[in-house]
Amino acid sequence: MSKVLSRIGRRRALQGATAGVVALGLLLWWLLPLGEEPPGGSIRFVTGTPSGVYQKYGSLLRTELREDMPRLRVDLRTSAGSQENVERVATGDADFTIAAADAVETYRLDGGAGADRLRGVARLYDDYVQLVVPPDSGIRSVEDLKGKRVAIGPPGSGVRLIANRVLEAADIDPEKDITASSDGIDTGPGRLGHGLDAFFWSGGLPTGGLERLAEKSTFRFVPIDADLVAKLHDQGGATRYYRATSMPETAYPTVQNGLSVPTLAVSNLLVTHKDTDPRLTEWLTRTVLKRRDSIGERVHSAQLVDVRTAIYTDPLPLHDGARRYYYSVKP
Repeated sequence: MSKVLSRIGRRRALQGATAGVVALGLLLWWLLPLGEEPPGGSIRFVTGTPSGVYQKYGSLLRTELREDMPRLRVDLRTSAGSQENVERVATGDADFTIAAADAVETYRLDGGAGADRLRGVARLYDDYVQLVVPPDSGIRSVEDLKGKRVAIGPPGSGVRLIANRVLEAADIDPEKDITASSDGIDTGPGRLGHGLDAFFWSGGLPTGGLERLAEKSTFRFVPIDADLVAKLHDQGGATRYYRATSMPETAYPTVQNGLSVPTLAVSNLLVTHKDTDPRLTEWLTRTVLKRRDSIGERVHSAQLVDVRTAIYTDPLPLHDGARRYYYSVKP
């Protein structure tokens, strides 16, 4: 009897092992093309400021790309943000980047060098505009910023592009009606209440620089209401990419105390240029979508990346390699 049971146990163990191998094979087939050698080489990927979400996302994506394409070298480079990112890819200084849709459209409308070379890879997640003030500040609206010391972000950043437009929509001249500084998310939080009355930030939720500020001090968000967003749209051009929304109460729970904050959002795009190798771009697009959950464990906004929406990279046409991927998974 014991020998029979032993044979049955071995048979079940073998069946279980076989099932595990089959499941692993199916998983690998889902993640990677069966029998295809991963592309190699090197790419230059421009992210953003060290304390921003772009940098964190880019670093995590590089780790996942290393798993899928071991022979691909990803050179991460920091930047001021979206405006600089778009220019660097368009002019050939980088191969991939993340940039907000309004910055991409602004570059195109302004006739930026190489704008016609830009291509979309994926629509990623939304940036939320976050206007931050000390907890005891008398600033309750954007209009209250007049005469104040306000950080509008570094030159070349996406936040500066948005901050200037928001101020103008509130009838505030950024050059005359405020004392503007170029502080971004790396330095703005430390200067809040110590040389700054407020600072603008535009990024995914939550942003590490604000999470760290919430751990050691308190602050408050100033709402940007739907009426102001409507005035933004009246400016025309790239402002059509802004949408009125609310920052969920879970973004910074110790600061928001269960309250959502009216604001505006804009989509982020993964961007490349038309000369990027289509096969490499197809593989990279696959990694972005299939590794979403592992990246999303560290960058919560990345959990929203979805194949059904990623294909919409307006205002940019899809890169041929990205198109290949989306068509391969089309139901």
